[in-house]
Amino acid sequence: MRLLFLGAAGEVTGSCFLLEAAGSRLLIDCGMVQGGRAAVARNREPFAFTAADIDCVLLTHAHIDHSGLLPKLVRDGFAGRIHATAATIDLLGVMLPDSAHIQESEARRARERGRDDAAVPLYTLADAQRCLTHLQAVAYDREFAPRRGIRCRFRDAGHILGSAIIELWVEEAGHTTKLVFSGDLGQPGRPILRDPTPIDSADILVLESTYGDRLHANLAATEQAMIDIVERTLFERGGNVVMPAFAVGRTQQVLYHLHRLTRLGRLHDLRIFVDSPMAAEATRITRAHLALFDAQARNLADWHAQGADLPYLSFTASVAESIALNRIRAGAIIISASGMCDAGRIRHHLRHNLPRCECSVLIPGYQAQGTLGRRLLDGASQVRLFGEDVPVRAAIHQVGGLSAHADHAALLAWAGALRRPPARCFIVHGELAAAQALHDALRARHGWRVDVPTRGQLLDWPPRGPSAP
Repeated sequence: MRLLFLGAAGEVTGSCFLLEAAGSRLLIDCGMVQGGRAAVARNREPFAFTAADIDCVLLTHAHIDHSGLLPKLVRDGFAGRIHATAATIDLLGVMLPDSAHIQESEARRARERGRDDAAVPLYTLADAQRCLTHLQAVAYDREFAPRRGIRCRFRDAGHILGSAIIELWVEEAGHTTKLVFSGDLGQPGRPILRDPTPIDSADILVLESTYGDRLHANLAATEQAMIDIVERTLFERGGNVVMPAFAVGRTQQVLYHLHRLTRLGRLHDLRIFVDSPMAAEATRITRAHLALFDAQARNLADWHAQGADLPYLSFTASVAESIALNRIRAGAIIISASGMCDAGRIRHHLRHNLPRCECSVLIPGYQAQGTLGRRLLDGASQVRLFGEDVPVRAAIHQVGGLSAHADHAALLAWAGALRRPPARCFIVHGELAAAQALHDALRARHGWRVDVPTRGQLLDWPPRGPSAP
């Protein structure tokens, strides 16, 4: 058995792992790298394998940094099944065509600017639609056999709708090895989704570390911070609050809290605009999967369905409606994608609101290195948008307590639930400081053999030679 780390190794995005076992070749995730021009170039590189040789894909969840290169994989010759939960498949039906639309639009703009290196889209809408025909739904907690000699089970990761931890049992030469891929784990004890499922054992554990070096604010402090930012901006300074949020997961989470605070009487007279057709569709899909919600979210959904005392909420669809939002000078909460500000309609709203000192930008999630969102958090005095230098006069806030990722303590607790230590643990999906902090904590607390792999690193199993554990 061989495990090759092809993405999210020493970095946060681009999740992709190649498993060669029991005579088959499987991918766990096939994600897009995010974060500036270097990421764009990485996504255009040929795969480190022959796509036609991959037998199947096991997908942890729908976020583009885990799923975004699947259309490219199919275009390059992959002919197998892509296994994912039913909710993930519903979301991919929106997200992959939207991603293809972005690729085609960016290629068109590159041609207009004379940039030959990006004049051809990474993949097309036709590629995305063809990719959707390869999806195969699997239920949580039920074993299935994607290939001979390999058994698999998807467990609830509590990260976004449909997100999964993947358990894999590989049988070779009369010996069974269990691998566990955490995917992205949610923060336990938070409303909306259920807590991540504890796993009892693993021989090889591949564990995310997005927030491996920090703790999230508690829910009460997070909601109070949201109240303070909204009230100061809308009612004291007379500006707008602009919120970059991923269309899937984060937008629905933000709406939950704004509705909850309205229900409790802690916020009043809100005018909320969700400027993302994909977010509108993702919200509809979310409501169709209420069985995956926790009790708090189901109760709030019941209140919302009654239609009483709701904040004003509008989902904009057309480009004309989106442009009209930029004429609103005060009193609006504008939620728009992309979540890291590197594409989509959010860039237009930043262009119109960043120069205004009465406005605020509220960033509710992680911002990868190289992204516009990260530059804003790092204190940029001006940013470049649509060929113009835009001054940053608006207040920039980050509310970390809304993260859909487990923090340092939650990651340690989830890993610590294993009844016996894994023979090997690999820390992925984190910047080096975050991955190293989790690495050090796991070694100190449990004495595990822990590694932070680099991209291209290969694990041969079982180990051979005198260095084998």
